[in-house]
Amino acid sequence: MKGIYPAQASDLDAITVLWEASVRATHHFLSEADIASLRPQVRDQYLPMVDLRVYRDEQGHIRGFVGTAEHRLEMLFVHPEACGKGIGKQLLHYAIDKMGVTEVDVNEQNPQALGFYQSQGFSVIGRSPLDGQGNPFPLIHLRLVR
Repeated sequence: MKGIYPAQASDLDAITVLWEASVRATHHFLSEADIASLRPQVRDQYLPMVDLRVYRDEQGHIRGFVGTAEHRLEMLFVHPEACGKGIGKQLLHYAIDKMGVTEVDVNEQNPQALGFYQSQGFSVIGRSPLDGQGNPFPLIHLRLVR
């Protein structure tokens, strides 16, 4: 059962819980109000808008997920307990190799994510002062260099 699979509609609640745990561990710039506001948007709007794949462990539990739209990586999250085990790299390379991903945006306040993508072959091509929702969370735009 271990591996990467298409997400099912029945996975959306578990994916949202994983998203929140990951955000709490990595997105320290977000307030409780930000997270509370984003949670239903992620569950009901953002997840259904992307092509979702999940990484399942040996027991079938979702330990990470990736969401893409066309050539863009829109989201990649790994459960904090599963970080450092190569799941993020597997999901990213699956998205690149099987889903055609060549671009990603990263929150400027998340230097760990920026370093991860740069270590995987992405280069900075620009910056926006606001995130996709118009909030003052600057984004770094990256493109895969091969």
